[in-house]
Amino acid sequence: MTIAKNEIFGPVMSLMKFKTIEEGIKRANATKYGLAAGIVTKNINTANTVSRSIRAGTIWINCYFGFDCDAPFGGYKMSGFGREEGLEGLYMYTQVKSVVTPLYDSPWL
Repeated sequence: MTIAKNEIFGPVMSLMKFKTIEEGIKRANATKYGLAAGIVTKNINTANTVSRSIRAGTIWINCYFGFDCDAPFGGYKMSGFGREEGLEGLYMYTQVKSVVTPLYDSPWL
C-alpha cells in the first residue's frame, strides 16, 4: 500500500497486523523512509527490543507526537539527514578540526 511505503504528512495513521515481533520489525523497516514510528505495548521488554530495532529517528512508545526541545529530531534513510533541536541540532552549525603538534621534549615520545 502507498500509505505503508511512502512518507505522507497529515492526520493519518497507518496500522498493520503482524503475527510475530520479528515480522513487525521487518515490515516497519521495509521502507526507504524513517522519520518516526510508534509502539503500543504493555511489555517494557518488547518496547525496548522494538525501539532499538526500528530504523527511525523518533520512536514514540504508548504516546504520539510528544516532543521535548532538548530531544534531537530528524529521520533516517530518505527522511532527511542531520538533526534539529537539542545539542545534536547545534552540530550542523559547527565544523570539527584536528590539530596535531609534536612535543619534542615530552617524556612520552
